[in-house]
Amino acid sequence: MKGESWLPSLWSERRGEIDPFRVLRSQMDDLFSGWVGGLPRLAGISDDFLALRVDVSETPTELTVKADLPGVEQKDIDITVSGDQLTIRAEKRSEAEQETDEKGRIFHRVERSYGSFQRTMTLPYTIDTSKVAASFKDGVLTVSLPKPPEVQKQAKKIEVKPAA
Repeated sequence: MKGESWLPSLWSERRGEIDPFRVLRSQMDDLFSGWVGGLPRLAGISDDFLALRVDVSETPTELTVKADLPGVEQKDIDITVSGDQLTIRAEKRSEAEQETDEKGRIFHRVERSYGSFQRTMTLPYTIDTSKVAASFKDGVLTVSLPKPPEVQKQAKKIEVKPAA
């Protein structure tokens, strides 16, 4: 028995019995392995698509948010700004659902992502919603958020001097 573990799971494996604790552990691992970044991994939806990736850039007069939305149609994008919150919602529809009915096509494998998602970002100041603009071209959404005048005036370049 030297070097052998007394753990029930190993004992059960040696005897060819099913260890209920090992089965439970495996099921729990499977359950939680489907959660990535707080979002559930659902059948037919990839992690990359659910995690809407954005670039946020700034000039002295505005913030710009760009998001990749491949395969999403412009009519399926919803953008709202409320105070200092920007929310982007979109849906990518499944071609398998559409084409099966329309053309009699039968899909044997569907690996491309589809589904609905949203992302809300807190902005550093309240936005004047009447001045927000959005455009969508080649699967890239661009949202321009002009800075309020009081924020634009606050910006001042600070000269960096060598230490004495």
